[in-house]
Amino acid sequence: MKLSLRGIMSGTGREGKQMACALRECPNTLLMRIVTQGNTGIHVDQDWYCSVGCFAEAAFNRFTAISTARLVEMPHSPRLTIGLAMLTKGYLTEEQLRFATAQSRVRGEQLETVLVQLGLANEWQLTAARAAQWGVPVLGKDRIAQPVESDIPVTLLRAYSAAPLHYSAAAKRLVLGFVYRVEHCLLDSLEAITGCRAEPCFITPTEFAEQMARLTAIPDHKEMIFEDSLTPAKMANNLAGAAVEVSAREARFACSRNMVWIRMAGKRRKVDVLFRGKIESALETTEKSLLLEDRIGSWG
Repeated sequence: MKLSLRGIMSGTGREGKQMACALRECPNTLLMRIVTQGNTGIHVDQDWYCSVGCFAEAAFNRFTAISTARLVEMPHSPRLTIGLAMLTKGYLTEEQLRFATAQSRVRGEQLETVLVQLGLANEWQLTAARAAQWGVPVLGKDRIAQPVESDIPVTLLRAYSAAPLHYSAAAKRLVLGFVYRVEHCLLDSLEAITGCRAEPCFITPTEFAEQMARLTAIPDHKEMIFEDSLTPAKMANNLAGAAVEVSAREARFACSRNMVWIRMAGKRRKVDVLFRGKIESALETTEKSLLLEDRIGSWG
């Protein structure tokens, strides 16, 4: 007999108490029945959704809110420029800084690039200057050349030029080495998804490449990336498909610039879903219903 996943009733929570689906439009909330603890539903923070269908509907609402919100992310910027940081640390003289600044304007290139081209600075000096700009440490090679097992999506790490130098889920501690700037939006996302305290530091571009090569993926962990611009309905369908694939029981959401990151944990493995493209305006409700209902019907 073919059963719809939307027909799964509301059940008990992790403590064994009876729970109601967090989706207001859930068709099952008036027909609650007790089910074996942990055998059904998906938790998102303090909310619980009785089925993949309700989870997809809630994800659609979340994606729609993101697509229509007019939020302006104010990036953190250091007060000290890279030139003044180099000058303060004694890596440049005032005359060298003036000359390099003038050449930067003439060439239309960043000061850091010109300093290297002129032979006035090396990558380690620039890294130390950036660390001084942001008020965070720069780590030496003896602290970097260590293999790290990581479940952080490589797509995110490369997008922000950051590499994990120490990662302990048990201790809830993550040390992340940045190359060009401290990306606070990434730190916030990592803390929201992993629950670990993320501590920034600086490393050189060469050390970043070497550390990324040392990364070891955690077993039973999958990364799914959607690069194209999608509507909230299509995003919800892709997410629901991944939820079914891993038999998701828990999900966490985070936004970082033009990326939406969702981590879902199932009985035996996890999946990170990344939506990297622009979220298009939500289409008509009928499209949402058709997309979700068709997919859910095929899961029965």
